[in-house]
Amino acid sequence: MPYYNDDGTEMNPNLFPKPQLCLSCKKKDDENEEILCNLTRLDQQGETDFKCYAYEKIENI
Repeated sequence: MPYYNDDGTEMNPNLFPKPQLCLSCKKKDDENEEILCNLTRLDQQGETDFKCYAYEKIENI
């Protein structure tokens, strides 16, 4: 599924590194959360602080 920014430029989430917070989230491999996660990451590209209100820490990390 392609994603587009406000000016219509296509954005590929695979080309942007995942923030550290995403790597410790239990939803990171959940297909049902993929769209929300990608949109959250793409929306905050270039921000100094990454915030995700859907974040759930993996218990054993």
